[in-house]
Order: sequence, then C-alpha cells, then structure tokens
Amino acid sequence: MKGSRPEQAVLTKDTDLSKTAETQAVIEAMVDGLNDHRIHDIGEFFADGFRWIGNTGCGTKHGLAEFQANWQRPFQAAFSDKVCIDEARLFMGEWAAAFGRQEATHSGPFMGVAPTGRRVEIRYMDFWKVVDGKIADNWVMVDFPHVLAQLGVDVFGGEGWEAFDRGDKTPPGRE
Repeated sequence: MKGSRPEQAVLTKDTDLSKTAETQAVIEAMVDGLNDHRIHDIGEFFADGFRWIGNTGCGTKHGLAEFQANWQRPFQAAFSDKVCIDEARLFMGEWAAAFGRQEATHSGPFMGVAPTGRRVEIRYMDFWKVVDGKIADNWVMVDFPHVLAQLGVDVFGGEGWEAFDRGDKTPPGRE
C-alpha cells in the first residue's frame, strides 16, 4: 500500500477483555427492554452522558432525555407492533456490535409519509461502548432508504446503484 498508514481501531485497541461478559449482559437486557417498548425506565442501561450517534436522517442524541424524546417516542409513534431481531451479535471487552432488523407496522407519520398500515422491515447496525455497566456510546446505522422504499418512496429518484446489479445501468468508469 502506498501512502500514509493512519492509526487503525483507536477506540478498541485498549479494550479490557475481562469486561466481555458484563457488556454482553448489559446489551442483552437493553434489547429485551426495547422489545418490551420501555421508555420511562430504560435509563437503567445508559450512562448519564450517553451519546446516540446516528446516520443522516436519524441524528445524534446527547443524553437519555434526547434519546427518549427525539428517537424512542417518535419511532414508536411511527412504527407500532415492533420487534427487534438481532441477527448477529459480537462482544469484545467493553464493546458490542449487532446487526439485524425490526419488524413493525407503519402506524404513524414517518418522514413525511402518512401511515400506510404496512408491515415493514427496518434494518440496522449498532456498535455500543459499555463503561461501568452502562452504555456510554451507541453508533447506529438505520437503513431509512429501505424503509421508505417499502412505503413507496424512492429517495434516490431512480438513480440507486441497484440498477448496476440488475444490469440496467453501467457503473461510471466501466463504460
């Protein structure tokens, strides 16, 4: 490889592997709490300075109150009968990661789309940092373009790269 060698995995390089079981217990209990649709008492899993760092469309939440008011409540208002299904989980010291899906009914307004009553799949990836038995940071990617496509909205205006996979279009640079 030519060029500089930036330092890699800065956040995880000094993880304490003896914390793996504790981290796993916190994450598993928190996911159960989310599946129980808990909001008012979900704070038992989160540190005081908790940060929820989401992708564009999701935003970043600083502290539990912002997470509850600006993510949990609007999300539950838009999507009812929701269940979270982690398809894979990884644990390493104070770190945990998962990807999976939520299955829910679109029962409230979502990004300008009126309720459709449709069952949707909401794909996600999460990375958590657990400190002293509480989630301190949560990096999140939620596939909102996929959710909106299920509701009849193409956020890419027909220019999504899935067309390359189907052979409908040729990727730039391969003409």
